[in-house]
Amino acid sequence: MAGGDDLKLLGAWASPFVTRVKLALSFKGLSFEDVEEDLSNKSELLLSSNPVHKKVPVLVHNGKPICESVIIVQYIDEAFLVGPSLLPSDPYERAIAHFWAAYIDDKLVTPWVQSLRAKTEEEKSEGVKQTFAAVETLEGALRECSKGEGYFGGETVGLVDISLGSLLSWLIATEVMSGTKIFDPVKTPLLAAWMGRFSELDAAKAALPEVDRVVEFAKKRQAQADAAAAASETK
Repeated sequence: MAGGDDLKLLGAWASPFVTRVKLALSFKGLSFEDVEEDLSNKSELLLSSNPVHKKVPVLVHNGKPICESVIIVQYIDEAFLVGPSLLPSDPYERAIAHFWAAYIDDKLVTPWVQSLRAKTEEEKSEGVKQTFAAVETLEGALRECSKGEGYFGGETVGLVDISLGSLLSWLIATEVMSGTKIFDPVKTPLLAAWMGRFSELDAAKAALPEVDRVVEFAKKRQAQADAAAAASETK
């Protein structure tokens, strides 16, 4: 990192969107101060840095805040001309990368979270159905974008790899808790192989939270939600 650059990441360890930024910083080889936020008692720094959404992640670069995970990843790539490029230089290829990064958040993350937080079996079933439909679409996207190489970015990791890779600890934790494989080696062999390849990269290992810790966190959150639901029914 260039001398004089000060990087702080305001985040929460369990957030895959925070992990997304950590992955970008890790692949770029950038050092930063990891500021863990208590989301039940948000700091003045977070509230002043992201007054619109009041959410993590926020990257503070030399006192200037940047918000929203995909925007932060793009900023890191443009502001620090070190390490591998995370976005293609070609405008069309760059647009395609942004399309699939948005698809991951809109069509994979949204129904997947719905399935985890569903209050009825019908809601859960619909969320699971949409999640697997998105996974199948991403299998085709990987085939097209990789051009026979190992990653969505081709020979090297790019924005789409980081966007999807940031979810891996949670996806595996979901598999552990539900017994259902999301990236099935039979149904989506390219994604299954990609997951193994991405997970073994040193930069990914440095940024991804431990699956056991995520499982423990998820079970605790579920227990709290169940207790709150039970309490509301007795009032």
